[in-house]
Order: sequence, then C-alpha cells, then structure tokens
Amino acid sequence: MTWPGRSHAALLLSLAVLFSLSTVPAAAASSWTITGPSARSPVTAELTLDAGELKLSAARAGRTVLAPAPLGLRTEGADLSRDLRVLGHQQRILAERYTMTTGKRHERAVRARETRFQLAAGDARFDLLVRVSDDGLAYRYLLPEQAVVTGEASAYRLDPAATAWLLPYNSYYENQRVETTAAGAAAGEFGHPSLFRTGEDFALLTESDVDGSYSGSRLVHQAGSPEYAVKLADARVPASRTPWRTAIIGDLATVTESTLVDDLAAPSRIADTSWIRPGKSAWSWLSEHQSPRDFERQKVYVDFAARNGWPYVLVDEGWSEDWVPELTRYARARGVEVLLWFHWQTLDTPEKRAEILPKVKAWGVKGVKVDFMESDTQARYQWYDAILADTAALELMINFHGSTIPHGLARTWPHLMTMEAIHGQEQLPQPANNPVHPFTRNVVGSMDFTPVALEVGPRTSSVGHEVALPVLYESAWQHFADKPEAYDRHPNALRFLNQVPTVWDETRYLGGYPGDEAALARRDGDRWFVGAITVGPARRVSTPLTFLGAGDWLVETVRDVPGSVDVQRESRVVRSADTLAYDVPSNGGFAAIACPADGRATCDEPIQQVPATSLTISPADAGDRVPGSSFEVSAEFELASDRVVRDVVLAPVVPEGWSLAGEPVRDNEFTPGEVLSGRWTVTVGPAVGKHEVPIAADFVDPSLSAPEVHVAKAVSVFVPPPVPSDGAWVSDLPFAGVTNGWGPVERDRSNNDQAAGDGNPMRIGGVTYEKGLGTHAPSEVTVYLGRGCQWFSALAGLDDETTEPGSAAFEVLGDGVLLAATPVLRGGSPAVAVTADVRGVRMLTLRTTDGGDGKNHDHTDWVTPRLTCAP
Repeated sequence: MTWPGRSHAALLLSLAVLFSLSTVPAAAASSWTITGPSARSPVTAELTLDAGELKLSAARAGRTVLAPAPLGLRTEGADLSRDLRVLGHQQRILAERYTMTTGKRHERAVRARETRFQLAAGDARFDLLVRVSDDGLAYRYLLPEQAVVTGEASAYRLDPAATAWLLPYNSYYENQRVETTAAGAAAGEFGHPSLFRTGEDFALLTESDVDGSYSGSRLVHQAGSPEYAVKLADARVPASRTPWRTAIIGDLATVTESTLVDDLAAPSRIADTSWIRPGKSAWSWLSEHQSPRDFERQKVYVDFAARNGWPYVLVDEGWSEDWVPELTRYARARGVEVLLWFHWQTLDTPEKRAEILPKVKAWGVKGVKVDFMESDTQARYQWYDAILADTAALELMINFHGSTIPHGLARTWPHLMTMEAIHGQEQLPQPANNPVHPFTRNVVGSMDFTPVALEVGPRTSSVGHEVALPVLYESAWQHFADKPEAYDRHPNALRFLNQVPTVWDETRYLGGYPGDEAALARRDGDRWFVGAITVGPARRVSTPLTFLGAGDWLVETVRDVPGSVDVQRESRVVRSADTLAYDVPSNGGFAAIACPADGRATCDEPIQQVPATSLTISPADAGDRVPGSSFEVSAEFELASDRVVRDVVLAPVVPEGWSLAGEPVRDNEFTPGEVLSGRWTVTVGPAVGKHEVPIAADFVDPSLSAPEVHVAKAVSVFVPPPVPSDGAWVSDLPFAGVTNGWGPVERDRSNNDQAAGDGNPMRIGGVTYEKGLGTHAPSEVTVYLGRGCQWFSALAGLDDETTEPGSAAFEVLGDGVLLAATPVLRGGSPAVAVTADVRGVRMLTLRTTDGGDGKNHDHTDWVTPRLTCAP
C-alpha cells in the first residue's frame, strides 16, 4: 500500500487550477467581496476591516444570510483578532474532482473561488483563506509557524428571528435537537452542525478538515444574542492552521444535497481502495443485549445475513476471542464478513493496536467498530489520526461510535464507513427528530443511526416509516436494529431492505421540512430509491418524480395499510411528470424503488449467494503438543452446488514461529463432483497456549459481485505451559482462555473500568487483598493444571469499588465439570471461601455469572486464588 499526500489525478487537477493573482495594499479598501466560482453563483461573502477588527458576512442572491461577525484568533504570543492590517490578497479558482467510497454521491466535482488575505497585528503575521462555492462558504487561518492557539474570535451572526435547529452539546453528540430561534435559544453550548433558516434561505454551520493538528469546537450562545461564537475543546492548541469554519448556504435542497464538508477535506491518503466494501449488516446488540456473547446466537445472525445477501454481521460488546475465529470462518463460508466492536481504550496506544489489530485481521475480520471516544480534544483527534492510519495499513474498515461528527474524514480516509454522533435507535427514541436528521447531522457525513426497528423500541412510528429510513439516512455500513425473526415476520419490509444499497451515485431532495416531513430520492446505477417519512398526525404525502429520466419507469412501493402488520407492496408504471401520493398514518411513511420499465416485472435484483461447499479436515483437535514436535494435517474440498468456480487454492496457515511442509493444492477450474485434497506436516512453535491451524479453500466465483470466497476450518492445538508449582497463585499463571463482561480481566487489581491496568487494589467488604483476579460478570478464566494439582482455594466476592451493589455467583469447573459454587453474592458483603478438589483436572475454569439481574455493577474478585500441587 502507498500513502501519497495527493493522488496523481488530484495533482494533475492542481496543476490545472487557474490562478488570478492581485496584491492590494491595506489602505486601498476596507471591504472585500468574494463571489462564487461563476457569474451565476448565488453565494457571496464580504470581509470588512473596521477599526482593526475583521468581520465576515454572507449573502445568497443578494439576501443577507449571515450578518457581519468577528474573525481572528489568539495565541500565547499575539492577539490576532484586533489592531489588524490587511497587507494584501490573492485569488484563485479551484477546480478538482474526486471519488468517494461512502456518501450521498460517488463522483464529486469541486469549483470554488478562494481568496487568501495576508494579515498583520503588530509584528505578528497570519493568513486568512476564504473559499466561496455555489453551496456555501468556509474560512480558515494559517500561521507562518506553529504557535499555541488559546482561542478564536470566530463567530456567526444570524437574524435574531431565524428559526434554529440546535443540538445541546455533549462530546458524543447524542442529545435531541431543539427547534428555537437564533436569539431565543437558551444560553449554552451547541454542537455542530447547527441549522438556521432566514426567509427562504438556510445556513448549516459546521467545520471541516479537523484532525489531530487542531482541536474540535462547538458554538457558544448568550441568551438573547443572535451571535454564536466558536469555542475550542482545549484551552491550548499547538497548531499552524485551523480547520475550515464552514457554512452550507442555500435552499433546503442545496443544503441537503451539499458535499461541501467533504470538498474542503484533505484528499485521500489511500491509493488502492479496492478492499473497501460498504454494505448492510445484521446486528444483534440492540434487540438482544446479551447476544454478542453467545456464539450460537451469532451464527443465527450470520445465517440470516447470508439468506438475504447482507455482506456483514456486527458482533458487538461481549464477544470472545475463544470463538470469534470460528464464527468468522463459519460466516465467510456463507459469503458474510464479520465486524467486531471495541472500546476505544482497548486500542488507545500504538502497542495495543500493534497487538490486537493484526490478530483480528488474521482471524479474517474485515472491520472494527470503535466506541466511547467522547471527546473533541486535540489529543483525541490525534488518536483518530493514528487508528485510521493503523487500520488502513492492515486493510481493516472502521466505524466510530460514541464519537465526534464527520469532518470530511471519509474523504481523507476512505475506509471510514460511518460515525454515530446521533441520538440514534439505540436510544429508543420517539420519532420527533427523524425528519430533522436528513437536513442536519446526515448532511455532513455517514450516520450510524442503526435504523429499521420493527419490534424493538417504542414502536410509535409505522413500519412504512421505519423501512424508509435506510434511504433517508445515509451510512456506508447500515447496521439494522432488529432481530432476524422480526424481519422474517415482515417479509415485504425485508424484501425492500434486501434491495436498498448503502452508498449512492446521486441524491435528490424531494420535499419536507425539519421536524415535520422528509423525502429524498437516491440513485444506484439505473435504480432510484425513494424514502418519505412524517411525524405527527396522519396525512397525505406527495413526492414528485421529476428526477426520473425520459420514458416509462416501473415503481414498486411499500407502504402502510390499515389492519396489516407488514407493509403492502404495489407496482405501477409512471413517467417523470407523475407523483407518488399516499395516505400515511401517524408517524408514517413509505419507500419505493423505480427502474426503467423495459418490460421488467420487478426492480429487484437477485440476492447473491455463495455456492455451497464441503470442507473436511483431519484432525479437528491435535491435542497437547510440545514445541518442536510435528503432526500431520489433511483436508478434502468439494463443491456442493452446480456452479463452476475458478482459481481454487487449498492450504493451511500456521501461526508465527511454526513451520509447514507441503505445497498448496490448486485447481484453475473446479467443477461439481471434483475433490481437491492435500496433506501437510506442521511443526509446533515455542509460544504456549491455544493455537489454531486453519486450512482454507480460497476460490473465485465470477457470478458474484464480490467474487473471492474463503472456506476454512481449523485444527486446534494446545502448547502446554509447565504444570503449576505448589502454592502457585492463579493470578500469576498464563491464561489458557478468558472472557469478561466488561473490559479485560485484571491481575492483582480490580476490574474497575475498560482499560487494561486501570483497576484498583481489590477490596471486598472493607478488606483489601493483594493477590487475585479482578473480573466483571459474566466471566471465565481458564488455566492449565496438567493433572498435576490437588486443591484450589480462594475467597470470592464483589469489589467495593462500585457505587451501586451488584450481584454475582462464582463457579469452579474442572474440564467443564462443576466442582464448586457459591450462592448469589451481593456488593458490600464479606468475601466467601471457595475450595475445590482438582485432582486429575487438566483445565481449571473460574466462572462468574451475573446473579440473574444483568451485569451492571458486577465487579467480581477472586482473591487469594491458590493451588496445592504437591508431587
């Protein structure tokens, strides 16, 4: 993989940019007008210098949208917001094209007029860039060398009566938006993007090209004022440039369809994007919170995704590395890829990422969902930069949850599939804000709302409303909210979901207004998808079809009908002069697919299925093997379908430090009835613990849009550590297996929170203990005894560190057989003694359960866990 600063195409475009240069002395004028890139551009900006202070305003078609508001910034060495002089300015027309892997439009074209002002305050110098395009304006500051920025004077001033849709700020952007006025809004901080309406004009205020070179920001409002000032997340920001302060300006269609935030962002840092694959995902966490820790239940989600042609299953918080590799193999053989959830603190250092990310990549995982960043500080943005680079280098796609908003990152890092930053479905929201999101949050980038809740949640919106959401809400990974059984009970809804794409060639605003209705059309190839929703009373909703081309079009609509649990599906032939008009219930909606009629009976495209195959391996379990020993493995592969596949390669993959004798077995054209077989010798490496030797058949099926198929099974091998010595502490032994309800298992510390090493001294019932295991129910820790020990003893209880008492039960198992158990214990109680006879036990497992009331506050400690292993 290469990492060019700019792609070859972008470089050629830069060379082709037309520059119009002029240098104007400061005394020549006190105001400068910056127009858009053409004579017909509707947006203009005006920069004024009055008594040493700069202000910027914006108009659309001659109407003021943003009144003059301050510019400037402050550093530790200078105040660059007052006593300013304009030394000169230069202007250029910027023209470039770029391609996105995500978003509302694949192919993007940028035209803008950019003016660069040279400014001085005393001896201090800085530049101001102002860029105006047909859909808005943006500005940023450039410093001649890195300085410590202590704040900005940047602000926006609206008409006091302007309608405002504002997001009360928190660092994860999950509050509900409120409708108010620019001056009437409460005093406080509001998150980007913020939408305002003055007459027929709208302005969406946000920022672009924010990375670890600066700090994130929010807007601060004083009661009664129409001004919104930019406030940085950090008091001190080492920087040589700022992000783009961005205002998308136009009618509601212009704002909704705008790509300005991406247009302003840095070009892609990934040369080859062929491995990046958007798509739909089956996701279990919302409808079944405990299911991500259940291997068998996750297989149900895989099977559902495979039946319906969804390329992904997201395994959320609770998964175990004991079974994720097997689940990944199970899924990939069915044409489904696995995505894994992580708390960001699990990946917060280069060392952790270097250990964990290559491991999950080796399992076959295709992407990660990283959660709970909850910060707009420069340090957190530097972490974003680092993990984006690390995942791109490994060709792992990524989703940021509990995150900031998109700032154009998906252009710079095309493997960024989506971000949360929304009061989404996991909040079990009422639908009141649903028609606001397409005009605010989703304008600036992919939005992981996790839509289409048919049976989970408040169920106050109609099925038609829910089915329209994946058209209205753009997200390159669309994680659907409900369980397979719920979708199967709504076959017409499911049929539509199976067709809807997750990235688009084109997006059109059809109608609606924030907080009332929303209707969009999005195109994928020759098919258009329409989604329309309402909130409030039942009504009739009409959407124009002017976006369709000439000729006859087949339209298939799914909509609510009285007395039906599912949506009703109906078809008709239309032309672009027609409209779609339907009666919808309270909080209702509808969705549709349109395609050129051309004699088609349906707009549906076939659901792709990988061919059925059979792979057998021997042995399935190679047992205990010491370093340096060897054993044989064999495999047979055959097709169980009538399709011919190509370029079959059958071979094992051994862990690092192991060796393999024998060559891969190949067949360029593999037909039904053929059998491919191979035999290899594996030599064991030095690392102790559980290992797997996958044997995989990789092949190409030309009939699939993603033609590479991977079918694998694995030979299990255990390299045993030494038998524990007499008196060994379990917390000092290597783990043969571990699962934990929250965060990692801690050695000689409590579980505390999510990060490794963040535990406290273990304390149960007011007594502090030095040795033990800090776990979080439900949990399991397995250690190797090698049938060399006689007794296990420990004290068990819930750690005092929780603010609310939890409950848990403790169990001791030998080779899967229950040897000892406690009753349900509760927080605040003294530790309870646990002993077990472990004679003849090979593997000892210490398990905690959640006591039957969920895992919250269940910080469980095994203290003084000791073994008697006399010879």
